Amino acid sequence: MPLVAKVLTVSDGVVAGTRDDLSGRTLTERLIGEGYAVVEHRITEDGTEAVAKTLGEMAEGFAGLIVTTGGTGFGPRDLTPEGTRAVIEREAPGMAEAMRLVSHQKGVPHGMLSRAVCGAVGEALICNLPGSSKGAIECLEAVLPAIPHALDLLAGGRPH
Repeated sequence: MPLVAKVLTVSDGVVAGTRDDLSGRTLTERLIGEGYAVVEHRITEDGTEAVAKTLGEMAEGFAGLIVTTGGTGFGPRDLTPEGTRAVIEREAPGMAEAMRLVSHQKGVPHGMLSRAVCGAVGEALICNLPGSSKGAIECLEAVLPAIPHALDLLAGGRPH
């Protein structure tokens, strides 16, 4: 099964053109380097409704990985987890816990403040990643080994 992915940058600043989408580009490059075909990269504003609407569109009929970057902290507009929960059918709490654990192990003092969510809708796996390029890559690396198996299971494969 070919590995396919989509990237969603959640940022009012990127939408407004006042901020560079470095984390979205960095994630796209890393996923391609890992053998994923990145078939879409979108940008949306912060907020529950915007995130839920965009993720719903991106996940419809899609079998693969969707990563978001941004909106997982405690800022008033950091509502990516809420938008994600509105779309997913089942959470994958172990993946989000693994990402937070990696942040802790790397000595990132604010990593424990991440409210990132991972979960499945249909045959798509959605993982929220931090808005910083470094944090996004570190958290992606924490879950990359499990993603192909998760996608296989979502596509109807049998547990090993």
